[in-house]
Amino acid sequence: MDSPLATQIFRQLFSHRASQCLARGARPAITTAYHANMQRRSMASRLGEGETARESRWKPRSFSFPHERAEEFNRFPMVTADMMRNRRERPRRVKMLLRDFIEDSLYNPHYGYFSKQVVIFSPGDPFDFNSIASEHEFFQQLRHRYTAFEDALDDYEPNDLRQLWHTPTELFSPYYGEAIARYLVEDYKYNFYPYHDLNIYEMGAGNGTMMLNILDYIRDMYPEVYERTRFKVIEISSALATLQQQGLGQSAFSRGHSDKVEIVNRSIFDWDAYVSSPCYFLALEVFDNFAHDALKYDIESGEPFQSRVVIDPRGEMFEYYSRDLDPVAQQFLERRDATCTNYPHPLQGSRIMSNLRSLVPFKSSLSTPEYIPTRLMQFFYILYEKFPNHKLITSDFNKLSDTVEGINSPVVQTRFKREMIPVSTPLVHQGYFDILFPTDFEVVQLIYTAITGKFARTYSHQDFMSGRADIEETQTKNGENPLLSWYKNASVMITI
Repeated sequence: MDSPLATQIFRQLFSHRASQCLARGARPAITTAYHANMQRRSMASRLGEGETARESRWKPRSFSFPHERAEEFNRFPMVTADMMRNRRERPRRVKMLLRDFIEDSLYNPHYGYFSKQVVIFSPGDPFDFNSIASEHEFFQQLRHRYTAFEDALDDYEPNDLRQLWHTPTELFSPYYGEAIARYLVEDYKYNFYPYHDLNIYEMGAGNGTMMLNILDYIRDMYPEVYERTRFKVIEISSALATLQQQGLGQSAFSRGHSDKVEIVNRSIFDWDAYVSSPCYFLALEVFDNFAHDALKYDIESGEPFQSRVVIDPRGEMFEYYSRDLDPVAQQFLERRDATCTNYPHPLQGSRIMSNLRSLVPFKSSLSTPEYIPTRLMQFFYILYEKFPNHKLITSDFNKLSDTVEGINSPVVQTRFKREMIPVSTPLVHQGYFDILFPTDFEVVQLIYTAITGKFARTYSHQDFMSGRADIEETQTKNGENPLLSWYKNASVMITI
C-alpha cells in the first residue's frame, strides 16, 4: 500500500535534486568503468509526532544525534530483526543494532528489499559472443535487452521504483553455471564418487538459472553423475522461491530435473536439519547482502564502540555508538584478533596524527566507522554445526565504488525511474534500498578456517573462470572476453 506514496515522495525529491544526478547503469556488478556517480537523500513525508514547526519536511536529514531527545529515546525498547518478522509496518519508537536494522531492511517478509522489491534481469536467449564484434558491442546489446525487458514489465505494471539488477549467472548463461558445474563434477568424482551422492545446496538462487545450468551440464556430460545428483535451494524470499518453482515446472518436460530439486523457502539462519553427508554449498553473490555491524574506536584508547539505530515516532532514524558491545560483535573481534595478523583498521597509521585530529574543535574523539561481517561469521557457524562435511563455493565483490564513509563500508543505493542512485548512509527507508558490502577475502578466508576447521583458497574471478569456463564460447570477434574482464572486482573462494 505504500508504493504510490513512496513513488510520489521519490518523484518530488528527485525533481528538486536532478541537477546533482548523472546517468548510471544497473547494480554495480559490472566493472565500474561503465558507471558514473549519483546522489539523493531520504526525507520525511508529513509533519508528525516529534517534529517541530520550525523543521522543514524537505530538508536533508541531519546525521547528528539529537541529544536533547535522549530521554525520549531511552524509553524505546531494544528489538531485533527476528522480532520484526511478523510486523507489516516499518518499526517506530524502537532501537536496534545496525546489523538488525540492515537485516530487517533487506529481508523482512512484508516490506524487505528482497521480499518485495527485487526483479532479476533475464536476457532471454544466451548471447552469441562469437558473432559479437567487441565488448563494447556486447554492452550495447545488453543495454538494448535491458530496456526491452523493463519495457515489457512496464507494459504490464508501470513502476518508477522497480529494483532491477543482474547477475553474472544471467549475463553469461549457460557458460558461468557450466564453469561451476565442471568444478563440482571434477571434485566430486575425485573425492566422493561412487560412494556418496552429489548433494548440492544453493543459497539465494535468484531466478533459478544457476541451478538449471548446472543440472543441464551434468545430465548432458556426465549421465552417471546426474543419476546421483540431488539439488536443494535455500531461498529466503517467498517471491523468488515461487519463481524458481515455476521455472522448474515450465522446463520439467524438456529438462526433466523436477525429481532432482527441492526448494526450501527459509532463511539459512533458521536451518535446523543436520546434514551428515558430503555436500557442496553454493553461495554466489550472497555475502554482499549479509548484515554487518559498525564499530568506531576511541582515538586515544582504542576502545570499540558499537553502532545502534533509534527510530523515532515519525520514522526518522538516528545512529549512536555505545561502548557496550553485544556478544556477536565481541565474538567477531576475538576471532579476528586470534586468526588475523594484518587487516585494515580505522586506527592504522600515525597515532600522532589521530591525536592531533581529536584536538580539533567539534571533532569527534571516535574514529571513522569500520563495518564488520558479523552475519557472515554466524553463517560459517551454521556450516560448521549443520553441514560438517560441506565444501563451500562462493563468489562475491572484493571492492565496490560509491561506498559510504568507513572501512569495509557498503554501497547503499536505490533505483528510481531506471536510474541507480547511491546515498551516503545505510539509515534509509526500509525495503527500498540495496545495502551491499565488499568482502575482504583475506580476512574471511582465515575466519572461515578457524570456525569450520576447513582450508579454503581464493581466486580472482578471471583466474577461476579461465581454468573452468568454455572461454572460446564467450570470446568476441576481436578476441575480447567479457566473462573474464567484466568482474575484475570479484573473487571466488572454495573449500579445498
